[in-house]
Amino acid sequence: MDFYLGLAQIIGIHTLLGLSAYCVLLTGQVSLAQAGFFAIGAYVAAMLTVLAEWPLIAALLAAALIAGTVACAVGFPALRVKGLMLVVATIAFGEAVRLFFFNFDYQVTKGNVRVGPLGGEGFRQIRYFPEHGWSTLEVVLFVWTVVTLIMVALWWMDQSRAGAVLRAVGEDEVAAQSTGINARDLRHRLSDFGRALQCLRHAARRPLYPGISDRGSALPR
Repeated sequence: MDFYLGLAQIIGIHTLLGLSAYCVLLTGQVSLAQAGFFAIGAYVAAMLTVLAEWPLIAALLAAALIAGTVACAVGFPALRVKGLMLVVATIAFGEAVRLFFFNFDYQVTKGNVRVGPLGGEGFRQIRYFPEHGWSTLEVVLFVWTVVTLIMVALWWMDQSRAGAVLRAVGEDEVAAQSTGINARDLRHRLSDFGRALQCLRHAARRPLYPGISDRGSALPR
């Protein structure tokens, strides 16, 4: 039974990935920076819960806020290009994030154990849910509650005037701009939201597993 509950957790977490990509695709853009924002969410949430001992919800919100702030800073230059050049720019961002965390070393001693990120060795000793008495079923319910809330919010947005504006920009940017829509600003705002969701997805994923490791992968997973 635990296997199927664990599978349900993974499906829920990866559903957030799809929702975050959907936000960006609505505006007709393709971004490959997801892995970079996954890493930011993973490390920020892990450090807040493991090192600073923050409660989970506060750590997740802080991680999403930081990712949104980074996305805002990255988005201003990146969203001035389109198509292939945007893909190249977002790949470059992901690689920069990978190199940063691959060399990031900050550990503290708790009891007889060293915890925290250790460069290429990854981030060990992340066991928030087991240490706080969460059962596997409770984790599944938590994950899918978050997924459901986000899906409802996106559905509501899609049915609203904002959704119609987003579809107009994605289908024909020139026509949308001719009606007075600021397509660049709209893409920037929605891209920030999507990247915050990406960060939230990976931040939520980290407490489910004992550690983050950079071994054997191009980006922190």
